[in-house]
This record gives sequence, C-alpha cells and structure tokens, in this order.
Amino acid sequence: MWLYEKKLQYPVNIKKPNYKLAAAILNQFGGPDGELAASLRYLSQRPSMPIPEAKAMLNDIGTEELAHFEMIQAMVHQLMKDAPIEEIAADGATAVYYTDHGRASWISTGTGVPFTGAYIQSKGDPIADIYEDMAAEQKARATYEYLINLADDPDVIDPLRWLREREVVHFQRFGEIMNKLYEWKDSKKIF
Repeated sequence: MWLYEKKLQYPVNIKKPNYKLAAAILNQFGGPDGELAASLRYLSQRPSMPIPEAKAMLNDIGTEELAHFEMIQAMVHQLMKDAPIEEIAADGATAVYYTDHGRASWISTGTGVPFTGAYIQSKGDPIADIYEDMAAEQKARATYEYLINLADDPDVIDPLRWLREREVVHFQRFGEIMNKLYEWKDSKKIF
C-alpha cells in the first residue's frame, strides 16, 4: 500500500521563467532516462525478483521515482507559466511544443518525442534487471549533471542537485541488492 503526501518530496520554488530550460528538463519527465521510465521499469521488474529484499527495494525506489516525476513536472510548470509568448513563438521547437500542449507538461522529451514503453526493460532475470537499473541511475545522474551545467538559476539548480544525489543513492542501493542476488544465485546448488 502506498501513502501519498500532498507535497513535493523536495521543494521547488522557481521564480524566473525559462522556457528553454523547461524544454531541457522535460526530458526527465518523459524521456528515455527520465523519472517515469525509471518508475515503470522498477515496478515492472518487482514481481520477478526472487528475494523479498529486492522486491521491497524496487517498490521503494519505483515509488520514489514517481515523487521525482512530480518534482520535474513542478519545475517545468514553474519555468513555463510566465514565459513570454513572444519568446516561445520565436523558438521553433518550443513553439511546436506550445502549439500542441500550451504550457502543460506532457509526457515527452523536450523536442516532443512521446514517452514509449520501449524506454524500459524487464527481462525477468534478476541480475540482468538490476544491472539495467544501475545503468539507468547512472544515465539519470549524468543527465542531472548536464542540466545543472545548463542552468544559472539557483532556484533550478537546488532541486536538480537534490535529484542528482538521489540517483547516486539509488545506484548504491541497487549495488547492495546485487550482492544479495549473487548470494541467492550461488546458494542454489543443483546436483
């Protein structure tokens, strides 16, 4: 059972509009290395995990990724809501996005490529799945670092740094569970 608190996991309070940065951050909303893909990946892999600790960890991190998805949506919204329409209209890619979605966040990349289930994998092999998850966390960490490099607003950089650190923690937790999965695998002696 999930308990939903009606507040962001980490505060997002962006005051200055920046539609170009919103488009870049949108990749973490509906892109291949984004928060929705991570959440669906982990929650899809959960049932096939052979040990309770792996199931619990995938459930915990998968639901936390939904909280990160919510934070990204808040960031995109706050960056877009007061962006001048003249600037949006002058930028080709952003104008196309605006034409299709207005100032709403839509599950896509910043260039408008829609989210797809092809972004996620659930192999059914616990070792392969956890390696997939570790790689996903490293790609998300790298993406957050790139977004931090693009940003110059402390109100944007602060939650991006927090999200990057969570990716590092998730990677570490997946490494810990990988060790337990190898122990489980080695304990299965077949003669």
